[in-house]
Amino acid sequence: MEVLALILAGGRGSRLDILSENRVKPSVPFAGKYRIIDFTLSNCSNSGIFNIAILTQYLPFSLNDHIGSGKPWDLDRRDSKVTLLQPHSDWYNGTADAVRKNIHYLEQSRAKYVLILSGDHIYKMDYRKMIQQHIETKADLTVGCKVIDPSEAFRFGMLEADKNNRIFKFEEKPKKTNSELASMGIYVFNTDVLLEKLRHNDIPDLDFGKHIIPSMIEEHPVYAYRFYDYWKDVGTYDSYLNANLELIETVDKIPLDMYDPNWKIFTKSEELPAVKIGSKATIRQALLSNGSIVAGHVERSVLSPGVIVHPLAKVTNSVLLNNVEVKPGAIVDRCIIDKNTVIEANALVGFGTDMTANVENPELLASGITVLGKRLVVPKNMVIGRNCRIFQTAKLEEADDNIIRSGSTLR
Repeated sequence: MEVLALILAGGRGSRLDILSENRVKPSVPFAGKYRIIDFTLSNCSNSGIFNIAILTQYLPFSLNDHIGSGKPWDLDRRDSKVTLLQPHSDWYNGTADAVRKNIHYLEQSRAKYVLILSGDHIYKMDYRKMIQQHIETKADLTVGCKVIDPSEAFRFGMLEADKNNRIFKFEEKPKKTNSELASMGIYVFNTDVLLEKLRHNDIPDLDFGKHIIPSMIEEHPVYAYRFYDYWKDVGTYDSYLNANLELIETVDKIPLDMYDPNWKIFTKSEELPAVKIGSKATIRQALLSNGSIVAGHVERSVLSPGVIVHPLAKVTNSVLLNNVEVKPGAIVDRCIIDKNTVIEANALVGFGTDMTANVENPELLASGITVLGKRLVVPKNMVIGRNCRIFQTAKLEEADDNIIRSGSTLR
């Protein structure tokens, strides 16, 4: 095949903290029934790219189990395959080092072009257009890029390009820059050029943004491919919650159309019954996934498969992952709650006006979001404040006065 897609899916996703405690970031659930990596895999399938290798590393079991043979994305065809590549000995030390440690797979692929993708971004993109530009400009490397606010530049590789989109400057995560073009972590390489760069580079933590791209700009034709549609890195609690809640806006305001029959988002779905709505339920602006039951009040929230909201319970501005149960009289506001957690009757989670930032890690939680880990049981009548991080090993029943104050972390 002419194109081999390599999906980098080994990132730990440390800023997602509790959500990535037992799973790699691309495997984190998103938009109810999906996982983050479903968007990249679906882009490949919809772009007619079926020769795919996924480079995993940390906590790969959840991701491996989700992808399996690749059938939901039509990757189990006779003329296609999905391969999961894990480190044989040493950990991957950089994005390019991850590819270098699998160089034999790349050599045996006989692909003319290598499409390198990240498995942890939310977007819809026809990669064929980027590859076509790469061919037409006779580039050795094409970098997918998007205009961003310069104040966010410290999070991205920033580049400058001329009127023909040829890149003449690239800087990885600068503190200050006048550039607005950010690398999306999407690259098209001529395979022979990529192999040369990997073979003749002994930098231990070899990285595309820090090393490969800057070194190629002067000696090779390197071009920018500008992408103007929705693209988001959901690498923080704030971006994760906001990106989920953006999907419940009215049709004319939804930034990411997931209902386009010509560009479906595929996933491995559980066999669960249809959504059930109780006679006294009230629902406003919500995504309800298969198997969920709503008998209480749900507003501006995303419910994953199997979530149950009992009568007189209230869920607002929140994301509830698979099989979370909210018992009668309980109130959940501005929360992210991981799988199989139970909120017992009359408990208040995400409560009050005290917006004290998380004391242990204020950079993670300061906007009022409270996050609960997997398989917790929040006792009856418990009050949990804002900006709290509660890991799945926490012993909630030992909390003083049945209260967990804003800014707390429990392990």
